[in-house]
Amino acid sequence: MLSLLAIGVLALATVAPGGAQSTFKMPRAVVWTAYDVGSAGYIQAASIGHAMAKKEGVTLRVVPAGNDVARQAPLASGRAHFGALGIASLFSQEGVFEFANTDWGPQPVKLLAMAWGDFNTGNVAAAADTGVKTVFDLKGKRIAWVVGAPALNQNMTAFLACANLTWKDVKKVEFPSWGASARAVVEGTADAYIASTNSGGVYELAASPRKYIPPTVPSPKEDPACWARLKKAAPYFEYNVATVGAQPVTKENPHKGATYGYPIVTAYASQPSDLVYHQTRMIFELLPEYIGAHPGNDGFALSKQRFTWAIPYHEGAIRYFKEKGVWTAEAEKHNNELVRRQEVLHKAWDKALADASAQKVGTKDFPKLWMKVRAAMLKEAGFEPYWEE
Repeated sequence: MLSLLAIGVLALATVAPGGAQSTFKMPRAVVWTAYDVGSAGYIQAASIGHAMAKKEGVTLRVVPAGNDVARQAPLASGRAHFGALGIASLFSQEGVFEFANTDWGPQPVKLLAMAWGDFNTGNVAAAADTGVKTVFDLKGKRIAWVVGAPALNQNMTAFLACANLTWKDVKKVEFPSWGASARAVVEGTADAYIASTNSGGVYELAASPRKYIPPTVPSPKEDPACWARLKKAAPYFEYNVATVGAQPVTKENPHKGATYGYPIVTAYASQPSDLVYHQTRMIFELLPEYIGAHPGNDGFALSKQRFTWAIPYHEGAIRYFKEKGVWTAEAEKHNNELVRRQEVLHKAWDKALADASAQKVGTKDFPKLWMKVRAAMLKEAGFEPYWEE
């Protein structure tokens, strides 16, 4: 049976006599994966899909999933074309956390776009009735841990580290999905979870009897030690003052926290360049159609994109950026280095598998061996490992 991806690829173009490819046409349906229904990423992806259907006759099917592994699996298997992902896209590239086991390893993910809006991505969202004001007040609180979701859990770990706390200093409460953790805070069985300030879940919390408060983070100037600890756990974060979000976050009452672009729209390297080009084009050129559908959609403006981030861009996306005149020599050089990083990671993975076989290392102990080999080969190639354990 043909996979959904294969069906889509067959629908992409016809071949003219002599082997020349005719004008490319998008498939009638494109599949994205995303966070749970109600998350900012899901809502933003759905709003892009509405614009695609209205203006270009392309149906975007958004498939929600409760954790990072479940969101990534359809991309890896070819059952989805694109993902509106979180920072786990970077974790999957690096082959760390849940992606360090033998079923995964470093993934060939590529970027199309990121929403760099005026919200704070992946911050602590707490119930206001807990009395929490800053991340330092999280000690002793009931904190959500989502099984299979390293992006959420590592973010929380980083904010705890900023406050010089660990999971031993809080009451860890496990949940099967992000949505379950969001509901738990509203219902009173947890006190805090990870959510962007513009997430649907925090708007629901803000409207509940418990109310919503995003604990603040001191700036790097105010507390450099806090930021050193935070960046060690989560090097992808940068300080940001958000003006978009649920009450009490406003322009008059901004939230001091951390951020990165979200959602991170990705594809695997194997996705056809033409498909990626046109999906990238629609994300940016249809922005006027969906910008007002959700707070933070303005983050998809072409002018807000950062072309020297941590994951390389897909060649189809680069083609669009070159046409628009925004792809620079600096971006090209940086992207080539990120492609080389992925090549080193894949060579390291092959070596780790070979070493594991030769040393008869079992599945349980493999991640430890892999992380050691990974760090050594990245350093040898001139790259920062970020995580070594």
